[in-house]
Amino acid sequence: MPAQKTVLSFGLVAIPVSLHTAVQENDVGFHQLHKEDQQRIRYKKVCEGCGKEIRQSDIVKGFEFEKDRHVVVTDQEMEAIKTEKEKAIQILHFVPPGEISTVSCARAWYAMPEPGGEKAFELLRRALLDEDKIAIGKTVLGTKEALMAVLAGEDGLIVQSLYFEDEIKDPPRAYAPPKVAAQEIAMARRLVQTMDTPFNPADYKDEYQARLKALLESKISGEAFAAPAKSGRVNVADLMEAFRQSIEQAGTAGKKKPAKETAGKKKGK
Repeated sequence: MPAQKTVLSFGLVAIPVSLHTAVQENDVGFHQLHKEDQQRIRYKKVCEGCGKEIRQSDIVKGFEFEKDRHVVVTDQEMEAIKTEKEKAIQILHFVPPGEISTVSCARAWYAMPEPGGEKAFELLRRALLDEDKIAIGKTVLGTKEALMAVLAGEDGLIVQSLYFEDEIKDPPRAYAPPKVAAQEIAMARRLVQTMDTPFNPADYKDEYQARLKALLESKISGEAFAAPAKSGRVNVADLMEAFRQSIEQAGTAGKKKPAKETAGKKKGK
């Protein structure tokens, strides 16, 4: 997908940038086939009125304002009603990183400066890093306004779209914490401390996708595929015993780190 050009605007400062998609899907793709002859299943776009198959170029957007009555709106008309502010990412204010809920985050892009915007881009990046802040702004994506967050990194800026509050569902039910003993909390904390290691994204791979690809390659070549052996996981009925064994296993998996002094500290924003 080509980069999208826009402007990061805050105060009287306007920074021309290009947005580049930050993530990609690596899933193995499958086609739907007819079970009897293994031929592709196709979906056709057909007009309800004349019954003709329609090409993409013949399709327009229509809003149904009454039953079976539509008003057509063109892309040019929707673009024309945007204000200059809506054509840019208008930064409204700055907040500490902890104020952004992980549930709110949707899509992500890398932002790179366009010619003429390099210095202002770098000043914004450095200010966000030095102040430990995230910029909150708004823009229009497609047919709706979007809440945006701008985060500073060592290699530039990352722009994330956020869900509005009324788009986020409430939990399915209220969480009622059960009573737990001090010893149980201590065991849980000990397991967390034992498994406390730095996060390195390069250490994580989609192992299931790798096995799926191996399965497909074996079927293509006509060779037998050996499924992985079951782990033989043991169910431990006693919760404290499960924690104890987990701590032992984590300790043997790597060098155990000293316990962190976290008691008595208050969580702050």
